[in-house]
Amino acid sequence: MIALTTFLIVILLSIIVTRVGTVALTQTGMTRESARFQARSAFSGTGFTTKEAETVVNHPARRKIVMALMLLGNAGLVAAISSFVLTFVEKGSSSGFSIRLGIILGGLVLLWLFSINKWVDRGLSRIIDRLLRRYTELDVTDYASLLHVSGAYRLAKLKIAGDDWLDGMTLADARLRHEGIVVLGIEKSDGSYVGNPRGAAKLHSEDTLIIYGDIANIRGLDRRRKGHTGDREHERAVQGQEQVLAKEAVNPSDSAAD
Repeated sequence: MIALTTFLIVILLSIIVTRVGTVALTQTGMTRESARFQARSAFSGTGFTTKEAETVVNHPARRKIVMALMLLGNAGLVAAISSFVLTFVEKGSSSGFSIRLGIILGGLVLLWLFSINKWVDRGLSRIIDRLLRRYTELDVTDYASLLHVSGAYRLAKLKIAGDDWLDGMTLADARLRHEGIVVLGIEKSDGSYVGNPRGAAKLHSEDTLIIYGDIANIRGLDRRRKGHTGDREHERAVQGQEQVLAKEAVNPSDSAAD
């Protein structure tokens, strides 16, 4: 029974460690989805080969977090396997074997429910966030929360193809702000990066835009192709954004009148 309990405790600690890693990576500016994936990948030692991983290993703070997760993951895996094996080599009857197996399965189900519960997730994240800010020197900000990345709004990457409407344009010509899309940076095809680009910045095929805006507008922009059809889609997107802004301007006065 001691080995069984140890096994479940190791699994619980693994869940908490990956949650700590997720919150810590989020504090370095990563979106929560990306941070969760990278934390789990580093801890388990699998799947850590995506292009996004380059942004982790090239960032000093993220690199330290990931190295710690890898180290703890290796230790946790060994402990979990050892405890799991000891659970089934204990002497006992076949009924005892069935009971131990049932306890393990039941415990794993409870831990899984614990890990996906949104209230537990929020509570743990708040506690971990406070502890990290108090006891670590991560001088960084959760930019996803700062930009209110919730509801329909997202941070996204958009890669420009040769037949895309944006190819060959400057940001001033594209007028993306009029569509409600803000360009935060441009990853050039040669590997260089332009932060907070100005209107004169020219866009080319294979460039990747770091953008913020309504996900529906971003998807529409991603599908838009060169030519008169693309120009008309742009004008419709601008008109749609003007309607959104008009509603936002009207709603506060309506609320005050109520």
